[in-house]
Amino acid sequence: MLGALGLVTALAGSDAQGQGPYARARDALLKEVEAMARETGSETGHAVFSDRVMAAIAKVARERFVPAAYAALSYANCPLPIGHGQTISQPYIVALMTDLLDLKPEDSVLEIGTGSGYQAAILAELAHRVYTIEIIEPVGRRAAALLRELGYSNIVTRIGDGYAGWSEHAPFDAIMVTAAAPAVPPALLAQLKPGARMVIPIGAEGEIQFLHVMVKQADGSVSKQRGLPVRFVPLTRLD
Repeated sequence: MLGALGLVTALAGSDAQGQGPYARARDALLKEVEAMARETGSETGHAVFSDRVMAAIAKVARERFVPAAYAALSYANCPLPIGHGQTISQPYIVALMTDLLDLKPEDSVLEIGTGSGYQAAILAELAHRVYTIEIIEPVGRRAAALLRELGYSNIVTRIGDGYAGWSEHAPFDAIMVTAAAPAVPPALLAQLKPGARMVIPIGAEGEIQFLHVMVKQADGSVSKQRGLPVRFVPLTRLD
């Protein structure tokens, strides 16, 4: 059985052999993500990310989601600005949050905060359907157009207030929130299936944020586990 890095190298195909302009940078990033997973494993409980998650990180072309001015940094392990005060998340954090969801191929996922569309594309490689909401209209429209161009027919986009979730398609097998809220929005908890997970950064603006994993129990109660300190843009609401 291939380990995560072996599977990633195999899936990278011709690009891994140097035919793609970002091949070396991408391969270096994958190794760095794996190293960071080992380093933070005692805090996250995930010292090794799943083969499926690492394969998705290898497959999705991050350079397509990065503004042209930052193309040379497409595979740097850091967040990058995408305009309108928003960012594309650090690849390690994308991989960690995705791994924490523990997605299955048949799952239906809600993402709050489409941003560049990169995280939605990663989720779409792993789940049956991804519903993603963006509050900033030009950001959401741009991401939706790019995701269509890239052929992601299993991603459904919407411009709206993520605090309300997407009740028409609930309940969800997993929810990912890619912006920090001072507390977990009650509507999102209500839209989780029993046994489902939510990964969300929690922290008021100006305070330290922590990544949390919420698991909805069969009786409707929710368990919460706090993880790494993180830094995300704030989860905003419509006026």
